[in-house]
Amino acid sequence: MTFSNSNSTASNPSMWQPVKDTFHSYAKWLVSISWKLFFVLSLVIMMAGGIIQLPQLAFLIILTSIVIKASYKQQIQAEEKAMAATYWAEAEQLKRQLVEARMATMQAQVEPHFLFNTLASIDHLIETDPPRASLMQKSLISLLRATLPAMREKTSNSLRYLGQELAVIRPYLDIQKMRMEDRLQIQWDIPEGLNSAEMPSMMVLSLVENAFKHGLEPKAEGGSLVLRAEVSHGKLVITVKDSGVGFYPASAAEKAEFNGGGFGLQNIHDRLALIYGNQASLKIRALEPYEGSGTLALISLPYKVVPLESSSLA
Repeated sequence: MTFSNSNSTASNPSMWQPVKDTFHSYAKWLVSISWKLFFVLSLVIMMAGGIIQLPQLAFLIILTSIVIKASYKQQIQAEEKAMAATYWAEAEQLKRQLVEARMATMQAQVEPHFLFNTLASIDHLIETDPPRASLMQKSLISLLRATLPAMREKTSNSLRYLGQELAVIRPYLDIQKMRMEDRLQIQWDIPEGLNSAEMPSMMVLSLVENAFKHGLEPKAEGGSLVLRAEVSHGKLVITVKDSGVGFYPASAAEKAEFNGGGFGLQNIHDRLALIYGNQASLKIRALEPYEGSGTLALISLPYKVVPLESSSLA
């Protein structure tokens, strides 16, 4: 009976775990120290072994340590690299989740003040100009219908094509034009052939919304908006230019917001980096005096064509 219990104890892997952990820690420590320090410590061990009259034990410890230090170096380094890779993978995953959470927040809302202003305008026009009220209502319906697919997307790096983005922007600009009338001029310079170009969702619309919110609406006399797309040196370049009040940051905090630190602009910057790395960029600047007043926003990303079978361009 006693013999059976002894065998059971000896075969229990958990009983050996402390020994394995101690050995592994000792191996890591040996690998971490230099050979120069190791030889100094070996000399000390040999001297101590001579003093206590156990030179053979001291020699055995040193020889075993040499074998462990030489053979476990690659294993320990591989483990450290694996740990570092795991850390960076987890950090990248957290960053991706943060960007996706920001995207979900943006997709879950249509700009409240724009929506309320549009509904108020429709309500006013119903009494004063029913045909225009009907047109504005149809544009709002088109905007919401085009926005719904992007709202249902679950990941921030989902790719659409430029034609889909323009289907959202057109009714948005139609509504703004009906609201501002002669106070707004729109220049649309986007070749039809670029409709199939790959374009992450909601980015261009965010820049257009910023142009109105921070540039054109605060300007009493209104202004113009230029929306342009072109291919240059293998890059798709989207430009949103307004002649609004402009933005001239005075403090470091304002400059950070102007260069992408604001929630929407920072989200665009982070998503571009997540999808394209350093091959894409977002630039925003106030227009120079010779260019007139206003702001210029520019997105540059690799030019890719979405396959026809996956885009349904019709």
